[in-house]
Amino acid sequence: MEYPLAPLPRVGLIGFGAMGSAMARNLQARGYALTVRDIRQEAQQQAADAGMAVALSPATLAANVDLVAIVVVNAAQIAEVLYGTPDCPGLLEGSRPGQMVLLCSTIAPEDAIGFAARLSESGLVVIDAPVSGGPARALSGEMSMMLAGPQAALDSMAALLGDLAQSRFHLGHQVGDAAKAKLVNNLLAGINLAAGAEALALGIRLGLEPQKIFHIISASSGNSWIFQDRMGRAIQHDFAPRAAVPVLTKDLGLAVALAATVQAATPLGCVAHAQFQETLASGWAALDDAAILKTYLHNNKA
Repeated sequence: MEYPLAPLPRVGLIGFGAMGSAMARNLQARGYALTVRDIRQEAQQQAADAGMAVALSPATLAANVDLVAIVVVNAAQIAEVLYGTPDCPGLLEGSRPGQMVLLCSTIAPEDAIGFAARLSESGLVVIDAPVSGGPARALSGEMSMMLAGPQAALDSMAALLGDLAQSRFHLGHQVGDAAKAKLVNNLLAGINLAAGAEALALGIRLGLEPQKIFHIISASSGNSWIFQDRMGRAIQHDFAPRAAVPVLTKDLGLAVALAATVQAATPLGCVAHAQFQETLASGWAALDDAAILKTYLHNNKA
């Protein structure tokens, strides 16, 4: 089956948060016509102020675009987007057969498979397409994207995907495989971040100057990308949410649960998940996930 798209298809983007807004601004800068939908009025206003069309419902958005990218937090929000609520018609109500839907959120593989099965009943084509790299890379088009779905559909949107993500990894045609790969990555990201915060907190408790120990680790064997990105901000007391604590906490929980389905041990993942849960319980849910450093610094057992 062929999926013809114009060189610059009309793109609908649902979820104008940190990643979604950065992706939208990147595409806008490249000349794409965008329609945006977010449940938050302030996000809708930000999109309108940026010169993007704003839809009052997912159904309205779907009716006026060639393809849709969904960039919300979790599977429950995706379900609301797709199927609607009593007050807000969902994407399915305004969609048409052959339309493509990219699931860019980090969700359980079985949820991606379930959404694809339900949408295929209405003739829609689902691409399992979680993204990674943070808002700065999303804005520049340098983020990474894991992809699984019909090859013909992927081929038809190759130019768009190239504009969205510098690094694209095709996992094959089976929806759910990209979701699996994303959770494997995020398991390690969460472990690395927790470990980096633990080490930095130890250095601080030992009386070392935070900036100096940060630079030492960044130039040495203990470094990781997420350590540099998150702890570099944390030592400046910058906890403005680029990726709020609940997101990685959710992802770690999904990764650990997925591992259990194949009897894979994740002792480090379980510990990291517990540390992020403690960060949430400490009242820092609205902060960047770099706030895990606060957990270690405020825990006398750390």
